[in-house]
Amino acid sequence: QVQLVESGGGLVQAGGSLRLSCAVSGRTFSMSSMGWFRQAPGKEREFVAGISGSGSRTSYADSVKGRFTISRDNAKNTAYLQLNNLQPEDTAVYYCALDTLMITIAQAARAYDYWGQGTQVTVSS
Repeated sequence: QVQLVESGGGLVQAGGSLRLSCAVSGRTFSMSSMGWFRQAPGKEREFVAGISGSGSRTSYADSVKGRFTISRDNAKNTAYLQLNNLQPEDTAVYYCALDTLMITIAQAARAYDYWGQGTQVTVSS
């Protein structure tokens, strides 16, 4: 059974930083692309960042380029999302997701097969 468990969310002031973690079990981690999504109240879930199985390729939403960094440690079966220069509009529940096909870094939520429970990020102004 594949499980994804996020951690690292919290409350920060604008301009602050957080690092989210996503621990994966039940599947060969390096054989899966990983993505981070977020969902704010009243809005649809949106793609934030993605990373290939080897970590050699990454993709970002325009709204977070230059501020967020996705990475992974295949030895630890964990993906990370470093959030810098956070702004109030970044407030959302952040989800990690796993794509078993690993053909490309998908930006559509429907392409991902497994999801974590989400972690809340709140940015105050």
